[in-house]
Amino acid sequence: MKHADSQSPDRQSPVSFVANVARLPQKGLPVLIDADAAQRAALAGEHELLSVENYRAELLVAPWKRNGVKVSGRVEADITQACIVTLDPIEAHIDEAVDALFLPEQSKLGRQGFEGGGEIMLDAEGPDSPETFSGNSIDVGALAEQFFGLAIDPYPRKQGVSMEAADDAGTAESEFQQKLRSLLGKS
Repeated sequence: MKHADSQSPDRQSPVSFVANVARLPQKGLPVLIDADAAQRAALAGEHELLSVENYRAELLVAPWKRNGVKVSGRVEADITQACIVTLDPIEAHIDEAVDALFLPEQSKLGRQGFEGGGEIMLDAEGPDSPETFSGNSIDVGALAEQFFGLAIDPYPRKQGVSMEAADDAGTAESEFQQKLRSLLGKS
């Protein structure tokens, strides 16, 4: 299962960071991504933002179970979006936890998914079911960017601006968005 990602899967993330997971230290491999101006401009373009003032991902890539990989950490960013009603710039801060599990494609658990006898107990608050990877590397930068993308408010509104100024389709979408947020537990 891939995270909600509108881009094509072969697209290179502007903040790509490929971690070699063949020989991870037991305590994990720390990864820090601090986007430079060119990377921030590319992120703004990818996610239809006016600008990305700063973007920083601090991740730990650690061994999980026998041959899986757990990626955890945070992605933080300061972004500027256009209000969907007035198009005025709105500043927003993103601080999103990154939590994901990966299993090698050839792994039995990876192949069976979780129908095969429920060998793994997943924590409801924890990561989604594992994704698979091939070879010895995982692009943890692209993973962090996915979490960043999911944290961006798709309907930014300037404080005090009501949706009545927008058309009805916008209102319907924002109600749908609110339901989605409540289902995902993001307020």
